[in-house]
Amino acid sequence: MVGSCRKCENCSVDLENYFPHKIPTYNGYNSDGTLNFGGYSHIMVFDEHFVLCCPKNLLMDVAPLLYAGITTYSPLKYFGLDKPGMHIGVVDLGRLGHMVVMFAKEFGTKGTFISTSAKKNQEAIERLGADSFLIIRDPKQMKDVTNTLDGIMIIDTISVVHSILPLLILLKSHGKLVMVGAPENPVEYLPVFALFIGRKLEAGSCIGGTEET
Repeated sequence: MVGSCRKCENCSVDLENYFPHKIPTYNGYNSDGTLNFGGYSHIMVFDEHFVLCCPKNLLMDVAPLLYAGITTYSPLKYFGLDKPGMHIGVVDLGRLGHMVVMFAKEFGTKGTFISTSAKKNQEAIERLGADSFLIIRDPKQMKDVTNTLDGIMIIDTISVVHSILPLLILLKSHGKLVMVGAPENPVEYLPVFALFIGRKLEAGSCIGGTEET
């Protein structure tokens, strides 16, 4: 973000990311009508409230935390999925998925990578430290994990292609399924009955406020 009203209810509690007219760093319009180009810009001018200082020697390590990091950290904290001993699933191991697995490890929670194939098994477990790998098309694996997860984060941007029903079945009672990926098309099917059974929650989350970041 490079700007917000700083006066509304959301802004007053450091949730500028939920101000309806926030100005994003990329494809956002400034008050003078100019367009922001984010990381493609040579020069940017914006409200100092949204400037985060970082030691130069840490810049390459910190940079991912300012997008993929806060996008996953914020919902993990908000929905209480950061408690040691919990079991968190993550769908898709892209930039955001990497962060979920690494945060889970630091929080002391168990992280399971959920995929349609075993292609990223080695990377998820050996390099990123995921505790387990689940192939959603394997009936036995699905049965073994049913009703065991405290939360699942859907990262993939094509989530509308596959049903979310199998994911809801994996959740414990009061489990939370949080979408942080942006599918190209709207989700048309909501398995309401699966939410009733176990009082489960399907939610969304968008980056985080400046203070949380």
